[in-house]
Amino acid sequence: MGQRRTLLAPLFPPSSLCIYTLSTLNLNQKIDECVRNGNVSDARKLFDDFPHSRNTVSWNCLIKGYLKTRHMSEAQKLFNQMPQRDVVSWNTMFSGFRDAQNPQKAHQLFLEMMAHGSRPDELTLSVLASAFSNTKFDVLILQLHGLVVRLGLNLNIYLGSALMRGYIGLGNRDAFRRVFDEILVKDVVPCNVLILGYMEFGLIAEAKTAFDSMPKTNPFSWSIMINGYMKNKMIDEAKAIFDRLSAKDVVSWTALMRGCVRCNKFAEALTMFRSMMKSETRPNHYTFSTILEASAGCSSLATGNQIHSCILKFGIPLDVVVATSLVDMYGKCGDINAAFRVFESMPEKNLVSWNVIIGGYARHGLASRALEEFDRMVKGNFVPDEISFINVLSACVHGGMIEQGEEIFYETMQVKYGMRATMEHYSCMVDLYGKAGELEKAEELIKRMPFEPDVVVWGALLGACGLHSCLEIGEAAANGIREVEKDHPAVYSVLSKIYGENGARSGVIRLDKIIQGWNAKKQKAGSWIESNPGLTG
Repeated sequence: MGQRRTLLAPLFPPSSLCIYTLSTLNLNQKIDECVRNGNVSDARKLFDDFPHSRNTVSWNCLIKGYLKTRHMSEAQKLFNQMPQRDVVSWNTMFSGFRDAQNPQKAHQLFLEMMAHGSRPDELTLSVLASAFSNTKFDVLILQLHGLVVRLGLNLNIYLGSALMRGYIGLGNRDAFRRVFDEILVKDVVPCNVLILGYMEFGLIAEAKTAFDSMPKTNPFSWSIMINGYMKNKMIDEAKAIFDRLSAKDVVSWTALMRGCVRCNKFAEALTMFRSMMKSETRPNHYTFSTILEASAGCSSLATGNQIHSCILKFGIPLDVVVATSLVDMYGKCGDINAAFRVFESMPEKNLVSWNVIIGGYARHGLASRALEEFDRMVKGNFVPDEISFINVLSACVHGGMIEQGEEIFYETMQVKYGMRATMEHYSCMVDLYGKAGELEKAEELIKRMPFEPDVVVWGALLGACGLHSCLEIGEAAANGIREVEKDHPAVYSVLSKIYGENGARSGVIRLDKIIQGWNAKKQKAGSWIESNPGLTG
């Protein structure tokens, strides 16, 4: 019996260590599944546990997962560790930098790719063209187009459309049209970009012809037409296109409302929103962002509150776009405390969010709070842009903070961040000096400007002269306005006030004669009242 037991014993003794492996195909499928479900940590564990089953696809898939969840540094680190890269590896990183709106990184990586000897394909150049468009890197669009020709690449619908958009941004109408003609097989995508370009260039008739000749359209085609007409202030034509739609979806409704907002037809946008709700079309977060802007334009807090309730009722996620629109609405409608509560509740903030809350405090005259939020933004590693500095300088104007304004204008903006002051920044500084009675400083700053002052800059100085009854500089400011805009109505009212307060009767008589020569009209006063703000009925 003992001998039989020995004969039946296994050839190899059992081991407590169980070796388990996955094939490369199974590993990649499992990593891809984890990435699609947003479980990047599980994907990374699979990646680390089976190093011998990995191939380039495994690396590319995990990099894509990191980029999808906005872990840019982890994606970059993994990319740098790759033993072997293919064109998909490069394209995945390019797409990540494009989506993160980081054209500089995309450009640096492209230079590295070319130095590495890797050959770009159609998708590479398509993604890069999208990343560079409407940025300071858009001058590279021509070089990308030249590379397409030199490499003999196929100008497919995606690459062609991306180059067309690039040329639209550059304002190069001829090149834009030439690329469209060179696309061999065209579908609705490049045709939509063609219409978009025509509308951007103000070629309305050409856009209509292209639209009417399309064999097949999609909702985006109709939205482009609506937006294009609205951008060119052709509201009736936009409504006519909208009325032709047999099935009006949320995209077309939102496009029409967005166009009204752009044309400052805020009440019409709110009326359309009511019609959309009656049609039982479900709004999305773009709709709510648009209609919140309309409420802000109407300064209608009651309507804004109702829209906020609608957002909660529909279960729309308060992403950074909608939440920022809420902050903007509450700030512009007078409830800065509600604006700050929404702002503080945001799990994710972007530069626009910070600019909105800083601008809100500035408009409410809460200069110290605006400066505090600006400091908090900078400490949060956000780099201020032109709007940030306009808002914080406006806060200094409202608070009469000359020293802080000078430090921000000269030191922080121009020295620390290397940003050139624009007309708006100079206008803020002139307003700051003027309201504080430093009229000579304001006038001297205008003389030192690197470009000709516009009517807003001169108007800020003239308004300050009216505030402090300064005749000499006031006349100089009025002459400056006259050179820019001949018959601006504010000149008459402000100069009349200055002459009257200085007892210069002869000046008033002379002004009447000058105004008659300018063909100017006296500026009419006005005020805003809220009427029928509700969204129902």
